[in-house]
Amino acid sequence: MPDCCHTKHTPRSEELKKNVTRRINRAIGQLNGVKTMLDDERYCGDVLTQLAAAESAIRSVSRLVLQEHLQTCVVERVREGDTEVIGELMTLLKQFS
Repeated sequence: MPDCCHTKHTPRSEELKKNVTRRINRAIGQLNGVKTMLDDERYCGDVLTQLAAAESAIRSVSRLVLQEHLQTCVVERVREGDTEVIGELMTLLKQFS
């Protein structure tokens, strides 16, 4: 976890929060399914397929949050003359590539 956290100046839309929450809950369900599959001694290939689905769900959430970050936080900070946000953005992009 980062050494901590800033507050977002522009509130997230209710639609985005619901969408992200739904996707996170799906990923949690998939990961719980993996735990069950391991306990049930399920075939490794099936476990890996379920893990890939969970990873995909998490990447999808990350893309949504990154898009929101670009459209709000980054734009706002650049408009305010704070170009340090570009370095921060590059660091975030490296984490997702």
